[in-house]
Amino acid sequence: MRRPGNAMFNANKLKLGIFSPNCSGGMAVTTVPERWDASWDHNLALAKIADKAGIEFLLPIARWIGYGGSTNFQGHVLETITWATALLASTQRLSVFATAHTAFTHPIVAAKQFATMDQVGHGRFGLNVVCGWNKPEYDMFGLPLPSEHAARYAFGQEWFDIVNKIWQSDAPFDWDGAFFKLKHVYGAPKPVGGTLPPVMNAGSSAEGRDFAARNADFLFTVLVDPEQGRKDVESIKGDAKARYSRDIDVFTTSYVVCRPTAKEAQEYHEHYANTYADWPAVDRLMELQGLHAKSFPPEAFKLFRNRFAAGHGVYPLVGDPDQVADELAKISNIGFAGTTITFVNYVDELPYFAAEVLPRLEAKGLRQKAAPLS
Repeated sequence: MRRPGNAMFNANKLKLGIFSPNCSGGMAVTTVPERWDASWDHNLALAKIADKAGIEFLLPIARWIGYGGSTNFQGHVLETITWATALLASTQRLSVFATAHTAFTHPIVAAKQFATMDQVGHGRFGLNVVCGWNKPEYDMFGLPLPSEHAARYAFGQEWFDIVNKIWQSDAPFDWDGAFFKLKHVYGAPKPVGGTLPPVMNAGSSAEGRDFAARNADFLFTVLVDPEQGRKDVESIKGDAKARYSRDIDVFTTSYVVCRPTAKEAQEYHEHYANTYADWPAVDRLMELQGLHAKSFPPEAFKLFRNRFAAGHGVYPLVGDPDQVADELAKISNIGFAGTTITFVNYVDELPYFAAEVLPRLEAKGLRQKAAPLS
């Protein structure tokens, strides 16, 4: 059952989320002095701006080791479960996601943590499931990263099944699976109202897309070009319906450089993502993603090194407010239900986006004007 009180299921045709503010640098691999400082105070300020603007959700990255370079990109990270819990307690209508590595958190502990978060947020909690890809992080935890991509998702599926059974079972149960042998499993409280929180997953591999089709409400996939994006949306939604009789929404990811004029936006884009890119960190990020992840299609690595500096390889929204709104409308017309957005400095740049771009999206019929907070 989709929760009517969770912003992820509101009436807006194009939903928007803020991605990766819990990580130093956000998604911009740059050395400019105004790059994102992921302090708690900055995250709290950002959440309040987003909540007031009617942004649907905040989505963190679960990162344990940075990417080096002169900035150690994403080396300073607020842990996602404690981060999300505190933000849920500090906002009114935002959906706040926790990003959980299945290999690093026992499912009994995870089920309890997530249900507690859901109680704190009165049903505004969301879960982003990550089945693992970053070998240096596995090494740090003393765990082997399965070489077979399918094995990571098999583990993730069993983990997720246990979490769900805890949430939906009133009596203790035993579990005898391929990865977990558990006795007398029980968990309370349950998620709010007898409904399940929204679940998202990201992936471009066949295994990742099948996991999302089977379990998630939302699949995130990278938009490389509009025509391929349209095909991806149709394929993902069709597979979910055909294989599991499920409806799934497809989201993508993007970064924003919005200024009063296109010239100003393009000049700043060149400034932070080329002249002052942290290239060693960019190359390390691309190396690890290429070796161990399937979230990005191979062509992204060949064509978009600058995109990785500008925004972790995601889709660029660079221009004046009209141009940015037009690009967002294209994303919607392709079939995406929403996109995440990032900025070099979220707190400095989101207010301008909210003041200038959101009204244009409302005029296009893609969003409704946000009601005042109480």
